[in-house]
Order: sequence, then C-alpha cells, then structure tokens
Amino acid sequence: MSQILLVEDNPNDRLLTERAFRKSNLRNELVSVEDGEEALIYLFGNATTEPKPLPVLVLLDLKLPKVDGLEVLERIRGDERTQMLPVVILTSSKEQDDLVRSYKLGVNSYVRKPVDFNEFVGAVQQLGLYWLILNESPLK
Repeated sequence: MSQILLVEDNPNDRLLTERAFRKSNLRNELVSVEDGEEALIYLFGNATTEPKPLPVLVLLDLKLPKVDGLEVLERIRGDERTQMLPVVILTSSKEQDDLVRSYKLGVNSYVRKPVDFNEFVGAVQQLGLYWLILNESPLK
C-alpha cells in the first residue's frame, strides 16, 4: 500500500489529520514524523539508515523544529530522486511570505488548515481525492 508522509510537529494537529484521514476512508497508510530532520531521514536516509520507499504524497507543515518546512521542501526539490514528489504545504501560517516562498521552491499546493474539524475533514477529503485518485503522478 502506498504511503503518505505527514510532517507535523503539533501532536494535536497530527491526531486531527490522522482522524480526518480515517473519517475520509482514504486507504493509504499515513506515516507521521515530528520534525524536518525526521522527514529528511525518512526520505534520504542518513549514516545509519537507508531511505524509505518514496511516499505518494508529502503533507508538510512549515513551522517545524530542527529543520523547517521550507528547508525540507528545498531538499526535496533539489534531489533527482524526490524532485517530482508531490508536496502539499498544510499549515496554519497566514504569512504571505511563506506562501510565496513555498511556490518559489516548487510546492505543488499550499493549504491553510481550517480550524473547524468538519472543515478540516472536508479539506483532507478533497486533498485525498485530488492527489491520490485524480492526479497523474510521474512517480507511479
């Protein structure tokens, strides 16, 4: 089964995303990491670990400890193996600079997290429908 990588440091937002995916009946396994460094290790490995198989989608928060989301995005786009990987910024940031920098670095989509749970579930359902069913990925 193909995986979705969720990069989210806030435990409440992580749980909310996991619940929204379950409620949406998306069949993909959701793998969560808590910071940008863990995301990079997952995708690229390190001295002691091999990289994991590429997920079908990365849901990436911006404000992360250790390595922020924009740096993770830059690394993803800078590596031949991951440069085509669909990345969706899923953030509560309302800063216009974050939005602009994300697109300049090659993000596929930028979504602000709705505060209301039902709206959040709806957003996750739409993301899942589009990125996992309708979108044609060059990585398949």
